[in-house]
Amino acid sequence: MPAIPFDNSYATLPESLYTKLPPESVPSPNLICVNRTLAKKLGISPEFLQSPEGLQALSGNAILQGSEPLAQAYAGHQFGHYSPQLGDGRAILLGEIISPSDDQRYDIQLKGSGRTPYSRGGDGKAALGPVMREYILSEAMHALGVPTTRALAAVTTGEIVVRQDGPQPGAIFTRIASSHIRVGTFQWSAAQGDTNLLRSLADYTIDRHYPSARNHTSPYQSLLSQVIDAQAKLVSQWMALGFIHGVMNTDNTTISGETIDYGPCAFMDKFHPNCVFSSIDEQGRYAWGKQASIILWNLTRFAETLLPLIDENTDTAIAIAEETLSSFQHTFESLYLARFRDKLGLPPTAPVAIIQDLLQLMADQEVDFTLCFTELTRSLASNDNSPLAALFLDPHSITLWTQQWKQHIEPDSALKTMRQHNPVRIPRNHRVEQAIQAAYQGDFAPFHQLNKALTSPYSESTQHADFESPPLPHEIVRETFCGT
Repeated sequence: MPAIPFDNSYATLPESLYTKLPPESVPSPNLICVNRTLAKKLGISPEFLQSPEGLQALSGNAILQGSEPLAQAYAGHQFGHYSPQLGDGRAILLGEIISPSDDQRYDIQLKGSGRTPYSRGGDGKAALGPVMREYILSEAMHALGVPTTRALAAVTTGEIVVRQDGPQPGAIFTRIASSHIRVGTFQWSAAQGDTNLLRSLADYTIDRHYPSARNHTSPYQSLLSQVIDAQAKLVSQWMALGFIHGVMNTDNTTISGETIDYGPCAFMDKFHPNCVFSSIDEQGRYAWGKQASIILWNLTRFAETLLPLIDENTDTAIAIAEETLSSFQHTFESLYLARFRDKLGLPPTAPVAIIQDLLQLMADQEVDFTLCFTELTRSLASNDNSPLAALFLDPHSITLWTQQWKQHIEPDSALKTMRQHNPVRIPRNHRVEQAIQAAYQGDFAPFHQLNKALTSPYSESTQHADFESPPLPHEIVRETFCGT
């Protein structure tokens, strides 16, 4: 039996959607981490991945039996500006595997594995810092219950890569995804002017992700509708956790509804709707409070690609697409409010103003997003409001709000719900940065400690209590970076 039982399907699609090529070899790979739990879920032996043979595969130095390495082509709008050719500039899809645990198909991709035809002058490599960031963030998001790509492994390469902030150790990240099909993949296909190509991609996507659409009277409208729902669910989850993606381009918007590309992303410390971390988001396009409108914009670009498939008559297709897109606002608002009601233990009948008033207080007084909801949960359990009040510049304001809030909850059931929806620990920016900086010095212990602490984010733990704290003034991270 092969070490990884590949079962590839994307490689059977028209060749204009990808370029077949192997990853580049690296001089001296070393293993940082293997996600043993995920490996077992996928039916891959963790012991193999940790072996010398496994290290060669994870570094791109060896092509395993059954692998059909390729770089995917896609286009995309980046910060609102269309780029006709993007693609996997530093990633290689090794192939796919069907997990015996859930009978689902997953991609196995090496990120940082060298130049491809889509590298646009880049070196195709990844630096250690961004690889560690993506490992930490993607696994933390999974533990938080958010649909996301996953981290199978990370290795150093023995190379030095040069970035704007100087030379850095090279690394490769092994990413798992239910697929890497993006809005940008459809934009690429539509731009080729070949309806058969577009239909092939759409049919493949339906079969892989939304098979129920096949039985719909208008399968491509159903595909659009289901992607809208998946993205509304995803972004409402992000926002309820104080997460800011940072680079919500159409090439970073998956059709599956998974979070992808943890470059300049961040979890907020102090709350504000206009909070931005990404160093390249100078206009605040992807701020926390704008993520819903941006994902609708991206979904509109997706709908545009599907028009030739929805109906032969363009005007009819546009009308159908617009009607389908119009469902987003109601769907998103319902999911968003439901998330925040759960965070506050509120019944569906509670006034929305209770949520709005709290968020306004938090923004006005620069209160830590995660800690506020954590201490509110603890205050209900202990009947002690003082730690919560201490977070606010005006403690009396939160005391008044709390009195109103308690009029709408049933304490026991509210507490149970709140504990399930308010994480005690998130991957705080300063902790991620500390782990990265330690790794640059050859110390990976903080990386492993942080990953362990984040596996059970909703559980109180004295062992991991240090990871709950917001940053001290000198630890504050004000910008995050793409790493390309």
